[in-house]
Amino acid sequence: MATGLDGKCALVTGVSGSGQVGVAVAQALADLGASLAISARNRANVEARAAELRSRDARVLALPADLTNEQQVNEAIDRMVREYGRIDILVNLAGGLTRYKPAVEHSLDDWQHEMNNNLLSSFLCSRAGFVRMRDSGGGTIINFARAGLPQANMVAYNCAKAGIEALTRTFALEGRDVGIRVNAVAPGLVDTESNIAAMKPKDLKHWAKRDDVAQAVAFLASDASAGVTGQVLAVTGWGV
Repeated sequence: MATGLDGKCALVTGVSGSGQVGVAVAQALADLGASLAISARNRANVEARAAELRSRDARVLALPADLTNEQQVNEAIDRMVREYGRIDILVNLAGGLTRYKPAVEHSLDDWQHEMNNNLLSSFLCSRAGFVRMRDSGGGTIINFARAGLPQANMVAYNCAKAGIEALTRTFALEGRDVGIRVNAVAPGLVDTESNIAAMKPKDLKHWAKRDDVAQAVAFLASDASAGVTGQVLAVTGWGV
């Protein structure tokens, strides 16, 4: 039976840790019929996640790469295109909060680290993916912003995620005439294994579920959102 993404080829970045959003996103796209490529810096983790997804009947190509490195990004996407013949969907999930301290204590290295992991990686992947989608007639790019107002002690991360929204809208404007839609998902607190371990919540009733985030991505990747571009979709569970 045909499903929503049959024949489509999707690259999901940041698929590294078990119990994280990346695996849920990749599985949701595979369940709709997409062939997958997944990427993150750690080779062992990427290959382990690929094996897990294959065990659930997904077609998966593992692409270990440093996504802050221009050459490695281009090589990874070129390999995907050689393997599958195309890239139709790009999900820029790589990144995350790693520097948590008052703004005046952020070093230049802290700033550059958060900017590179969150904003530079999304730019490099979007630029490379956009060119290949344009040449093949169109596609969809989905970035990851953040929901809610900026929080204290994460100035570099806040600024990087604000940059993601600008990146999304700029690529969306430039994609209008070449059939490329560009949107972002903005999660609130999500029930990832790492978040639960770090924050030890008493309950999760106000948190978004990984599968909720994955279904939002699947919606933006599919023809169900054919009229949607340049938008940021908040996924906050009940924590509005």
